[in-house]
Amino acid sequence: AEQTAISPKKLEKKLKSSKKLENVAVKGKVTDVCDKKGCWLTVETDDNEKFFVKMKDYAFFVPTALKGKNIVLEGSAETKIISVDEQKHYAEDAKKSQAEINAITKPQEEIRFVANGIKVVN
Repeated sequence: AEQTAISPKKLEKKLKSSKKLENVAVKGKVTDVCDKKGCWLTVETDDNEKFFVKMKDYAFFVPTALKGKNIVLEGSAETKIISVDEQKHYAEDAKKSQAEINAITKPQEEIRFVANGIKVVN
């Protein structure tokens, strides 16, 4: 699947025209993993864009050891408006400082990726 992986920049362009994409593969570097049970992670791409990944139906969890690794994710992507409450919730999960949490004041549009497979490439 690696050769079909697209950059999140391309993903973003594609999502402009359709709200949801099925069966896409994206390549990036893991910057954050949920401490609790590896139920989500943040991936950073070549152009320093970050996006948020959840595991499909919580069917599998990712080890926190994935942090810093390059991975290829397979799954579906969509654009979503994330509420202030939800953003704060994730910021708390990620152990962000109170100042960072307080700085969240408006909903933001985000690419949400729901992964059904992850492959480490380095």
